[in-house]
Amino acid sequence: MIPPRLVPLLNQFDFACERLSSRMTGPVMDSGDGTDTQVGPMTDAEYFWEPVPDCWSVRRRTDGPGTRATALTGQGDWGRDAAAYPHPRPPPFTTIAWRLSHLTEMLTLRADHTAGSRTSTRDDYSVSGDAVGAVDAFDTGAGAWRKALMSVDETALDTVGYCTYPHGSDAEEPFVDIVWWVNQEVLHHGAEIALLRDLYRERG
Repeated sequence: MIPPRLVPLLNQFDFACERLSSRMTGPVMDSGDGTDTQVGPMTDAEYFWEPVPDCWSVRRRTDGPGTRATALTGQGDWGRDAAAYPHPRPPPFTTIAWRLSHLTEMLTLRADHTAGSRTSTRDDYSVSGDAVGAVDAFDTGAGAWRKALMSVDETALDTVGYCTYPHGSDAEEPFVDIVWWVNQEVLHHGAEIALLRDLYRERG
């Protein structure tokens, strides 16, 4: 049985993920007022588009990190621009590729640190070098996080440190607050990705 407190958070997560996925793949998306808006699938050109100079993005590992980045996170032929704390100020503007990779990695790792091996690190995460692969990875990561949520009970929701994800406040907060925070990550990065798609369409 799903804990009653989790139900509205799970519904919000499902809607946010479905809306973001359809915003990236089409052929239609929920416009917010219950009507469908036509939208085409995201292209690689959009995925990598840098609307301003010196964006952080996803890059071939052989090309090295971008401006003000000191490393490329993840494994495989591609990596995501990163730097050790404290991060550069002002923060670099980030591409859809960067934002989607960051979001998907967070979902994937938090799922593992909630109901998996609890050992995965950013070095284990495979960064996608194309739009189709990145959207597929997001759907997989969202599915893994949702499956992890389905395994928790009321006691788990109140347990501080129930999720052992090492890159957030998980060790200091009850798990229900982490669930709330993950929803905020999907909502705000989803809005950013949608806006970047709109700006790309209207560039000119």
